[in-house]
Amino acid sequence: MGVALDRRRFLAVGGGAAAMAAAGLGTAWAADGGDRKVPEPSLPGFTSGFVVANGIRQHYVAGGRGEPLILLHGWPQTWWTWRKVMPALAERFRVIAVDLRGMGGTAKPAGGHDKKTMAKDIHELARALGHRSVHVAGHDIGSMVAYSFAANHPAAARKVAMLDVLHPDDSYYEFRMLPRPGQASASPWWFAFNQVRGLPEELIAGQGRDVVDWVFDYLLVDRRAIDNRARAVFGQNYSSPAAIRGGNGWYQAFGQDITDLRTYRPVGTPLLGLAHPGYFPYMRATLPGQGTDVRVAEIADTGHYLAEEQPAAVIRHFLDFFG
Repeated sequence: MGVALDRRRFLAVGGGAAAMAAAGLGTAWAADGGDRKVPEPSLPGFTSGFVVANGIRQHYVAGGRGEPLILLHGWPQTWWTWRKVMPALAERFRVIAVDLRGMGGTAKPAGGHDKKTMAKDIHELARALGHRSVHVAGHDIGSMVAYSFAANHPAAARKVAMLDVLHPDDSYYEFRMLPRPGQASASPWWFAFNQVRGLPEELIAGQGRDVVDWVFDYLLVDRRAIDNRARAVFGQNYSSPAAIRGGNGWYQAFGQDITDLRTYRPVGTPLLGLAHPGYFPYMRATLPGQGTDVRVAEIADTGHYLAEEQPAAVIRHFLDFFG
């Protein structure tokens, strides 16, 4: 690929209309078998809702007026990853932050975790909400889904932003698990761990907070950027066996995602790639080959979680690009 698969790069590859009563959301959570001790968060001016689309019940949080902008989170998070940028974006757009298949308030089926199917989830959700075409922005796994949305639903994709991760390609098969002598722990161990079926939910069920704390602390420049409340929200959303299976399913589908990418032509949808300094060289070298209208930008003073460490920069780039 022309760029070494070093620690700095893998650090970046980490890895909804009607108001809903709290009791309704609690019922949905209980179906996952999770231990829900932290109230599901909310933002002033935004409402939480559900639609059944592409055969599954999907949760979203929406607010604002204007052109629709769908936000897609990554692993191991939920729509709440966008909390710092949603209010400002809602001044210009109809912001719709979605819980991806397998996580948060969205259904957790046994399959359908390939990014092509997940992109269809979003396409059908948008149509269910009355939008024939939308802007899409994704981070981490959500970025993979955003690109697949552009590749498979070009008429519905106005513009797409990809944060700190690109769609899986053959380079994923080259990741090394064993650090070289003298090298810090440089292996994306969760890529391998999340491939294992059955064991992760036995080991970490009820202990999602331990996982998210480790991952966040490893991939953040400023650990304070994801505070205790947010960590509690993400931790409890990755604690039920169903959620663990769902989030890990995103990784187990990488082989199919790579196969699908080989069939895609460079997309014509305008693409924006944003990356932290360690991932930016790879994004700059790779994304232009995946689209015909591409711009990329580096976000300084941040690790993997751009919208949480540098929300003002993300807002600025989004307003300029989607404007």
